[in-house]
Amino acid sequence: MMLCWLIAGLAIGRGADRVGLIRVDGAIGPATVTYIARAIKESTAQGDQCLIVQLNTPGGLLDSTREIVQEFFAAPLPIVVYVAPAGASAASAGCFITLAADVAAMAPATTIGAAHPVEMGGGGGEQKVDSTMKQKLENFASSFIESIAVKRKRNVEWAKSAVRESASVTAEQALKLKVIEILAPDMSSLLKQLNGREVHDRILKTEDAAVVVIPMSLRERFFQMLWRPEVMFVLMLIAIYGIIGELSNPGAILPGVVGAIALILALYMAAILPINIAGLALIGLAVVLFITDVFASTHGILTAGGIAAFFLGSIMLFEKTAPAFRLSLNLIIPATLITAAFFIFVMGAGLRAQFRPVRTGKETLIGRIVPALAHIDQQTGKVFVEGEYWNAVSDAPIDAGQLVEIISIKGLTLTVKHKIQKELL
Repeated sequence: MMLCWLIAGLAIGRGADRVGLIRVDGAIGPATVTYIARAIKESTAQGDQCLIVQLNTPGGLLDSTREIVQEFFAAPLPIVVYVAPAGASAASAGCFITLAADVAAMAPATTIGAAHPVEMGGGGGEQKVDSTMKQKLENFASSFIESIAVKRKRNVEWAKSAVRESASVTAEQALKLKVIEILAPDMSSLLKQLNGREVHDRILKTEDAAVVVIPMSLRERFFQMLWRPEVMFVLMLIAIYGIIGELSNPGAILPGVVGAIALILALYMAAILPINIAGLALIGLAVVLFITDVFASTHGILTAGGIAAFFLGSIMLFEKTAPAFRLSLNLIIPATLITAAFFIFVMGAGLRAQFRPVRTGKETLIGRIVPALAHIDQQTGKVFVEGEYWNAVSDAPIDAGQLVEIISIKGLTLTVKHKIQKELL
């Protein structure tokens, strides 16, 4: 009996009645490419009937999209892209990915389209380029999606309109236009409709197949989490707070270390995410205004300017034409207020403290005026200060009883000079 259960378990775990499933939810980036490529290898090694990619994305990087399409074309097993659940979308980069699948499916109340290349990041930097480059990018994207539609025998004209006109359609319209092959409300319905379909000279047997989820690895989760505009924005704030905090309170060490690590991670992400240089410059200007107002008597005018510059810079930080990379006001407003408070209270207090006169220690003796207890010359002498006797030296001889001013301290010896007392008339 146990042997039968073992054989049945092996048949489900590694056999004809199994399909792999991965869920791609969010912007398309390098971590998505790694995840999909690994899932294809694992699903192939397990002998799965197909790999289902459940997709919900607002878009992503064009370079990463191209790599995913190449992975789909080279995959040795059928790839099914399923835009789900209800309310999900395959926008921008997601449109390319869906059309590149062997079988394209959507759940009711989902959408696909809006694949204009301006809305897709190209690997960092400001994405809005001159008209000539923009036209070249549009022509490339149009040719790219046309080649995908031709290879997968889907509606070529609609595919091109998704790029050139940002056309977008619902799941029901996509089925009528032959953009997709299956309209399925849930996974069970999808498996039933896939059953018996011929893909890659293989008849799929999926009706009673076990769906085995291939989760993201810890490394993939980490980089997918990093590759978000919100995360980069927070890292940038930590870098500002940490480094400025260390400069205003030298020797704290921890803020400087944390700030440096956050800065390196933010720079790494800036090479991938579509950063708007104008937004970054405004945030830099805001930091300068905040610091300047600590020392300048502007009655808060520079601070007000810094708050405005930081707020506008945060809104403009990521390319506004890319919906996948827009920061929410729910994040920008609190970040602006916290940053202003940090510079006004924390950093301001630290910097002002550094420029205050010393109030403790032997350095407070400098500038004090006391009488000489004995003759003072370049080698010997004595003064009495703060209840203690100190050795004193002077370049010019000073007689006992005359007033002297302490000008420096070296070890336990004070250097003094004769203080001429003005007589009152």
